[in-house]
Amino acid sequence: MADDKSKQGPQDRSRINVNERYELDYWSKKFGVSEDDLKRAVDKVGAMADDVEKELKRRT
Repeated sequence: MADDKSKQGPQDRSRINVNERYELDYWSKKFGVSEDDLKRAVDKVGAMADDVEKELKRRT
């Protein structure tokens, strides 16, 4: 099923899709990091939001 572009939060809040602008905005604001930092964390640990959050916290 395709994402509903009218919704500003991610469809599946357990995964991060850095290829969708609204998800990139949502998750970078949620974690308080830059878009580049978010993308690097996703590249390193995958798209699971819990794993990305742990990685970002580990970096600080």
